[in-house]
Amino acid sequence: MRSGVKVAIVGGVFVVVAGGVGYGGYNLWQGISGGASDGVGGTSATAERKSGPVTPDEVTETAKKFLEAWASGSPEDAAQLTNNPVGAGPVVAGYKAGAGVSKAVITPGAPVGTKVPFTVNATVTFEGISKPWTYTSQLTVVRGLSTGRPLVDWQPSVIHPRLTKTTTLRTGAAKSAEIKAVDRSGRELTREKYPSLGPVIDELRTKYGAKTGGKAGIETVLESSEPNVPDSTLLTLRKGEPGKLQTTLDADVQAAAEKAVKRYGQASVVAVKPSTGEIRAVANSPAAGFNTAFLGKQAPGSTLKIVTAALLLEKGLVGADRVAECPKEAVYYSTRFHNLKNFGLDGKTFAESFARSCNTAFIKKIDDVKDDAALGKEAADVFGIGLDWQSGVQTFDGSIPAADGGTAAAQYIGQGTVQMNVLNIASITATAKHGTFKQPIIVPKSLDDRPIAQAARSLPGSVGQQLRAMMKRTATSGTAAQAMAGVSGDKGAKTGSAEVDDQETSNSWFTAYAGDLAAAAVVQSGGHGGDAAGPVVAQVLNAR
Repeated sequence: MRSGVKVAIVGGVFVVVAGGVGYGGYNLWQGISGGASDGVGGTSATAERKSGPVTPDEVTETAKKFLEAWASGSPEDAAQLTNNPVGAGPVVAGYKAGAGVSKAVITPGAPVGTKVPFTVNATVTFEGISKPWTYTSQLTVVRGLSTGRPLVDWQPSVIHPRLTKTTTLRTGAAKSAEIKAVDRSGRELTREKYPSLGPVIDELRTKYGAKTGGKAGIETVLESSEPNVPDSTLLTLRKGEPGKLQTTLDADVQAAAEKAVKRYGQASVVAVKPSTGEIRAVANSPAAGFNTAFLGKQAPGSTLKIVTAALLLEKGLVGADRVAECPKEAVYYSTRFHNLKNFGLDGKTFAESFARSCNTAFIKKIDDVKDDAALGKEAADVFGIGLDWQSGVQTFDGSIPAADGGTAAAQYIGQGTVQMNVLNIASITATAKHGTFKQPIIVPKSLDDRPIAQAARSLPGSVGQQLRAMMKRTATSGTAAQAMAGVSGDKGAKTGSAEVDDQETSNSWFTAYAGDLAAAAVVQSGGHGGDAAGPVVAQVLNAR
């Protein structure tokens, strides 16, 4: 045992109190000689090598040894109990050296198969300031590939559930001043009350903390090695003096958005004010981590027909009240397309095809457009897609790359190589409502005088009128009617179902406006747009 470190094992709880002597450096040579895939101590040529699944006793004993080594401040010993000691050693060592953990009590729970959950009650100390730090994580025990020994399957998340291969734990003076983010009415927005805003607040703090007049505190953070990724605060040892930062968000709409997505495993929603582009809400489930609502890249399904319809209307190839073909299926360059449940419409208007989400009505018009890049041009020139939005935080601004053949046809119905997120689709809907693209923003332009994207032109008046009439029809008697039944006022909507190669069930997309608020949502594997994403959007619109 190392000098200055006292360890006690009582009732399955491992306790370590580290004195003046550090945990010690990781012996890289030892890790390499032990075998990066199997840990230390290999099996001799004559020893019996075990195979098959690990046993319950092996799970319990391996977890006990690893947690004891970790808690006692022996990173090299803990690393050798994993199947990747070279990767594990520095991370375990960094728990004290980087995160500043001066004391740890690790309590394992009952194993569930090969997984062992545990609770960490730690104390973090920096320059004489100490603060308790409690969280839960889990480890998995596997059998070594060459030695057959039971080993902890190494992932950085074993040490902390949010730790990854590109992040490290660090305690010290914060890189940027704290902020007190407030909504458009001055109400404070905290990550505790609005969990989805955690990543947004972190990024706003990094970008604008110095402009708010605040002072930095002492924090334990997740520090990323990737560019433009802000630190994420895990623990505050000493609060700084936060500066006030005004956002465009609305606390009531944000609360509704958080509640709406929470009932799904993977879902996102964004709400935007059409007349200004101000973002009123952004929510994701799960709330922590990647901001799918702003940075996601997925096919949006038939919600993109708003753009396709605008293109066809502008070119005079369709009219809301003109009859349009809607056969049960259509073939374009050997690619076959069909409608949901193979329905067809005979002698109906284009407005009805839009409201019923008839794919073939759009596919049949591709040859008449005579320009494979036309859809992408319409999206950029009128709806602002791909114009390098400067919203105040990082966003992916949508993409419809040039395509031909069956891929071009798929783009017309929001499939193929089209990539969007709910911020993009909410903005498209906002443009349809307002008639002119207003780039989404989450903080006022006056804060930093950043350039705001401008579309080349607005929707022609007659095109905008027809588009809104078709969206209203969809919301009142089409595929969106059930979801929008409880939403009052001037309203319009579009549903979408996006097929994904590795999913049995399509993603559910839905977008709508009511009054001066537009919203879009996606629910992974949610099925038809009106079934899952529709109620999410309706709940957000009803909070206006």
